[in-house]
Amino acid sequence: MTGPIETDVAIIGAGPAGLFAVFELGMLKLSAVLIDALTEPGGQCAALYPEKPIYDIPAHQAIDAGALIDALERQIAPFAPQHVLGERVTELAGARGSFRLRTDKGSEVRAKAVIIAAGAGAFGPNRPPLPGLAAFEATGAVRYFVRGRESLRGLRVVIAGGGDSAVDWALALKDIAAQVAVVHRRPRFRAAPESAAALEAAAKQGQLELVIPYQLAALHGTDGALTAVEVTTLAGDTRMVPADVLLAFFGLAAELGPIAEWGIALDQHRVRIDPATCATSVPGVFAIGDVVTYPGKLKLILQGFSEAAMAAHAIWHVVHPGQALHFEYSTTQGVPG
Repeated sequence: MTGPIETDVAIIGAGPAGLFAVFELGMLKLSAVLIDALTEPGGQCAALYPEKPIYDIPAHQAIDAGALIDALERQIAPFAPQHVLGERVTELAGARGSFRLRTDKGSEVRAKAVIIAAGAGAFGPNRPPLPGLAAFEATGAVRYFVRGRESLRGLRVVIAGGGDSAVDWALALKDIAAQVAVVHRRPRFRAAPESAAALEAAAKQGQLELVIPYQLAALHGTDGALTAVEVTTLAGDTRMVPADVLLAFFGLAAELGPIAEWGIALDQHRVRIDPATCATSVPGVFAIGDVVTYPGKLKLILQGFSEAAMAAHAIWHVVHPGQALHFEYSTTQGVPG
């Protein structure tokens, strides 16, 4: 284990709001470290729907979620933030001006201020209770997130689930994969009505198969290479569906986790903040994005961006107590070298 990482600000969460906070801090010449339980930056945008368009980002008529994350990473690159990814913050100690954060992997970050940008909280997929699952997860034969359609080109794909993710990916892959089969325990899907209708139309045209009403029973293959998914009905009827990859979309288990134990004031499992500064009830700890609540709060990425700017300006006074901030617009200042 290396020594502790020293920084001005530790940002818990590397989703859109956390990434943009790096930029706003950088423009004030404050350093930052990004910490996230996921192994890649981007939060839910990267993990759940990288190829779905977002329509309410200013100046973009539409932008794919993954492309938005790529653009944010390019924007913060001049500030060279350190990344601590695939690690969950389990401990926050210290006080305003001198915090110590520890992760479940033993990393330690020392910061003068903290921004919680944890989105819905630390999250992970709900895994199906199937024997030998870990071996297939290790090879990528069982996946819960899809980074891009091309990784599944020419493969036999079985999709399990009945929500938006299952339906959207089935439609996205029907012209990419060798074959697509959607396993769901009942005929009705929980996806957007127009998406569910498009799925049924694609099935009628033979572009994909609806395996209904079935649920997952077992995985077949050797050494982590999947050959078939066994499914069963409640009546005990079984069948084998040929497969190279299983995409299991049973939702996410999201929770605040250790954040709820740090003495920060909460409201309905969200962090309560002062909307003028994004300060929490703990001095020196700020919060932005979907994890926060206050009167008028909207769960929009663009509002998380605004909160990132407000938090950065409030944090400047934590890092430089007693000094006056002479703020310059980016058009006159440029991006600091």
